[in-house]
Amino acid sequence: MTMSNLAYDTAVDGGETSQQDIAAMQALRPIPRISIQAFCETEGVANPVERAGEDRRMAKAHLKVHMGGIATAIEFYQSAPTPNLILLESRSEPTQLLEQLTQLAEYCDPTSKVVVIGHYNDVGLYRELIRSGISEYVIAPVSMADIVSVISSIFVDPEAEPIGRSIAFIGAKGGVGSSTIAHNVAWAMSSLFKSEVVVADLDLAFGTANINFDQDPAQGIAEAVFSPERIDEVYLDRLLAQCAQHLSLLAAPSTLERVYDFDPDAFTQLIDTAQRSVPLLVLDVPHVWTGWTKSILVKADEIVITATPELANLRNTKNLVDMFKRLRPNDPPPKLIINQAGVPKRPEITSSDFADSLGLSPMSVIPFEPLLFGNAANNGRMLGEMDAKNPVVATINEIAHVLTGRSEIKARKKAGLGNLLGKLSRSKK
Repeated sequence: MTMSNLAYDTAVDGGETSQQDIAAMQALRPIPRISIQAFCETEGVANPVERAGEDRRMAKAHLKVHMGGIATAIEFYQSAPTPNLILLESRSEPTQLLEQLTQLAEYCDPTSKVVVIGHYNDVGLYRELIRSGISEYVIAPVSMADIVSVISSIFVDPEAEPIGRSIAFIGAKGGVGSSTIAHNVAWAMSSLFKSEVVVADLDLAFGTANINFDQDPAQGIAEAVFSPERIDEVYLDRLLAQCAQHLSLLAAPSTLERVYDFDPDAFTQLIDTAQRSVPLLVLDVPHVWTGWTKSILVKADEIVITATPELANLRNTKNLVDMFKRLRPNDPPPKLIINQAGVPKRPEITSSDFADSLGLSPMSVIPFEPLLFGNAANNGRMLGEMDAKNPVVATINEIAHVLTGRSEIKARKKAGLGNLLGKLSRSKK
């Protein structure tokens, strides 16, 4: 058993993740592929431990929760090997707790880490546990964020290179402009902040990043995803096409020579490698719902949904928002961009009604500007290159600031919901 030298103040975990916990979780890096077994005496500890195991940052770890505390652990490890980490809850008074841990140590592998969740706020006990080789002593009650944080403090090297931020863009429908927005935001981040950005076009059959950036690379994302065993930083660098001084592209082949059916984790190695290589990774996710797109979206640091102000878009956006709330309970909701607002003679849902029906403030509302967007697409240029003073370009720049944490979404005055949710419910019947 080894130790780290931190004490934690904890909060009650009531099943819902607080805004404070969500903010704390955003700063945590993914936990490596380790085995964890927890032995709990109370549901108040078992529940947050189980919820921690479901968090996306714990996706690689394998966690199993047992009820019964240290006595159960002693019996269990008499005939089973110990994992990388053992979490032990104990309501025992300090002297008895130390005796139980001494018994358990007889059956523990020396390399196993041990965290004790106790019910006594005793400095003397804490010091004695640390001297005996316990990695950490946490005082109950605990929250889900406390559990992930203490595991991270033990198994994530604080001296390791920082992991880049992944931002996944997806459209509520095809043709809403999600890819165009993603490419322009990536270009803005690279040019405004002089930060290295990689755009990964994940629509291998119909991707448009190569056209939008006027690139025709011989290799791209297909070579990486079909040869995951070859992927490392050096190989990835060979596949990147340089689009601007600080912007690189993993281009899609955009051909139909083969079908692109992937396993759910097909892009995991590629994304992990890219995040170790650059501070910002923009994922241009196609409008399909498959195992691999779901996996990518669930694991992304940030999700941006682009929608046009129409009823089908509202329904699809609501489905996505609700799904991500279930799949990513410990993360902020996705960001919303309303695009192509104000198409002449098209009946539209107002941006206020659209957003309020979802309970989201839109990050931006982008007006319908066919001349600007059309000229940029036809010339293989970004909007900022075509007309840097256009208000749409200023909006794109604001999005870049929000997504990199340099500014926040401006609050709007609340508007009436109208009968949009009624329309949605009727449309499902």
